[in-house]
Amino acid sequence: MNIFSLNRKQIKAKPLSTILNIFLFATGVAIISFLFLTTDKIESQLKNNVANIDLVVGAKGSPLQLILAGIYHIDHPTGNIQYKDALELTKNPLVKQAVPLALGDSYHGFRIVGTNQTYPDLYHGQLKEGKPWKSDFEANIGSKVAEKTGLRIGDHFAGVHGFIEEAGHAHDEHEYAVTGIFEETGTVLDQLILTNIESVWKIHEHHHDEHSDPGIGAEEDHDHHHGQADDHSHEHEVGHDHETAEAHAQISGNDEEKEITLLLVKYTNPMGAITLPRLVNSTTNMQAASPALEINRLYSLMGVGVHTIRLIAGFIIIISAFSIFISLLNSLKERKYELALIRSMGGSRNKLFSLIVLEGVTIAFIGYLAGLVLSRLGMLFISYYAETNYHYSLQQWFNLNDVYFLFVSLIIGLLSALIPAIKAMRTDISKTLSE
Repeated sequence: MNIFSLNRKQIKAKPLSTILNIFLFATGVAIISFLFLTTDKIESQLKNNVANIDLVVGAKGSPLQLILAGIYHIDHPTGNIQYKDALELTKNPLVKQAVPLALGDSYHGFRIVGTNQTYPDLYHGQLKEGKPWKSDFEANIGSKVAEKTGLRIGDHFAGVHGFIEEAGHAHDEHEYAVTGIFEETGTVLDQLILTNIESVWKIHEHHHDEHSDPGIGAEEDHDHHHGQADDHSHEHEVGHDHETAEAHAQISGNDEEKEITLLLVKYTNPMGAITLPRLVNSTTNMQAASPALEINRLYSLMGVGVHTIRLIAGFIIIISAFSIFISLLNSLKERKYELALIRSMGGSRNKLFSLIVLEGVTIAFIGYLAGLVLSRLGMLFISYYAETNYHYSLQQWFNLNDVYFLFVSLIIGLLSALIPAIKAMRTDISKTLSE
């Protein structure tokens, strides 16, 4: 007597009830598995892109917006800051390193960032081919930029104002030349186009007096990009001049009237975390935002929603377990003669017990597999959305929690079938057959 064959036939005997139980179980599993995948991938992306940056200094506004714009490049900056103020901050002994960034222009949705050669080092960026930019209008591109746009060494391209290709003003009069392509790092560097500040400065100096149309799609974006062009030039100077005192002395007073978008700061020692943010926020027109603090706040905001959704998914699984329990319990009334015949033909009580338990565990296992498939389909969709809109890859097909959840699913199936299995094991053969 093969209990596996009997189990398969019994499951097929009531397709609607079985499908309902599997669907409920799969829904709960899919939601929880999907949340594990997305939260794990998002958290790893957030941590990888912080790159040991201690502080982001920019214009006053939302600290979280400043972090998202300056580190993750998924938001517009809060504005611009004066170059002379940023230059003064770099002289503080608590500042070990200050890397300038100038945001505003883009190419096919990928941001063009005016900065210096220290920025790729934050992400351990190494050139896969080509050489670092040196002259004006030379650029190094990330691996994802090269993959999506098809740009290669020696190719030329023109940037546009803003981050929407159709809405921004194209700088056709000044084209960048690709001189290097970075190796894939799995960080934000993969999706950036890096150049020196002078290049962006020259473009915006030429464009600043002529361009007055705010038709970038948003007036705020236009203002940002205008200032950011100048920022590029300033940032180059900040990053470059931060290296030596002599470089500071070479800056003319004219340059100090310029603006930059923000600074990425590393502390000399832990005292910087206590002193520097307070100093910037209270004594200057700039704002200092701590990536660690803001990301923890973001985690807490996400955590409330994620925890709530997990509770809902858990509740669905509990309902599914009750559904399996009721389904098996009700089926005993119709199957009592069948079970009695099995006993009379030599089947033991343990055999009956195993048959019912196996049915509950099988439904839970099938539901678990269906839930995994649904969660991966959801992951595929959200990854495509993130890749299309933010150039971030969230693809992740395996999580260690899935293994743990497999055992949890099987235990739930076992518990839901336990009482019906005990009742089946206690079937009175003579009474049932006499009926």
